[in-house]
Amino acid sequence: MSETVLSKEHVQPAPEAPAKKTEPAPQGRGNGLAVFALLLGAAGVAVGGWGVWQVRQLQAATAEQLSDVPALAAQTLSIKQGEQKLLARLNQLPSASELDNQRQLVVQLQGDQQRLNQRLETVLGESRKDWRLAEAEHLLRLATLRLSALQDVTSAQALVKGADAILREQNDPGSFAAREQLAKSLTALRSVEQPDRTGLFLQLAALRDQVAQLSALAPAYQNQGDSLASLTADGDGASRWSRWWEEISHYIRIDFNADKNVRPLLAGQSLTQVRLALSLALEQAQWAALNGQESVYTQALAQAQDVLKGNFNADNPQSKKILEQVIELGKQPVTVKTPDLAAALSAVQAYLERRHVRAQEPVKAAASPAQEALP
Repeated sequence: MSETVLSKEHVQPAPEAPAKKTEPAPQGRGNGLAVFALLLGAAGVAVGGWGVWQVRQLQAATAEQLSDVPALAAQTLSIKQGEQKLLARLNQLPSASELDNQRQLVVQLQGDQQRLNQRLETVLGESRKDWRLAEAEHLLRLATLRLSALQDVTSAQALVKGADAILREQNDPGSFAAREQLAKSLTALRSVEQPDRTGLFLQLAALRDQVAQLSALAPAYQNQGDSLASLTADGDGASRWSRWWEEISHYIRIDFNADKNVRPLLAGQSLTQVRLALSLALEQAQWAALNGQESVYTQALAQAQDVLKGNFNADNPQSKKILEQVIELGKQPVTVKTPDLAAALSAVQAYLERRHVRAQEPVKAAASPAQEALP
């Protein structure tokens, strides 16, 4: 019984084993397939839309390219024309042999140009030297003119130094004789003392200013005794005689030293004329000092001395001082014995002539073969 029961119990659940009442699996699979199909459809739609967009983009790009075709064609045509022009130019260019010949000609031209530059530099160098030597000759001429016209020893010495410096720059042994003469001239100029003409002119001008202030001293009577004074003091009219004597003493002078030279009193128009004559004499001396006229200078100062001695008393301090200064200025030299620069100038001119002859010899030597080569 138990076995049967057990068997029944064992058998009974068998029909219930596939309890597949909940068969949701097939429904779940169906739904998944539907979702998958929807997804595939959406993906297909998206792919189709993207393809359509790509097609439209391609169409737009194709349209743009088609619109650029005429411009590209024009560019292509211009490029072809440019190529044709370049080919034409290339055809016009010389060949390799011609280029080689032209290169040789260029090399030869460069060599000729270098030789011509060297000759030009040589000629220019000689020209500069000639100009400098001509300048030295001109400086010597100026020095001679300054000595003869103005007796300006200082300027002449500077000019001769400049000429000697130019000859020293040449570094030519042929200039030895010229430089020797220049050295002698410099030594002679240095031994001569240049007179101070400007100082003399200014000192004479100062004397002229003093002459404008020059005045004469009136002779004054000095009583050496009381005899005349006592005579005038006697009597009742003492005061009257005293006044009369005081008045007349200005016009009458009694001097017991008759051998003493007494000049008359200068006043008014006479004094003005004397001042003018003295001023003119000093002015003439100024002109002579500036121009180196020794005879005129000496004569003018001698005239000034005569005016001072003949119209003023020796005891006049103003005229006495002016006279002393005039005598002192008369001893000052206004001219000098200038050396002669003719020897130096002749030596420089001779050197220039020899140099010119030496420069012409190569030119003549180069010209003679060329003349012989002519038929």
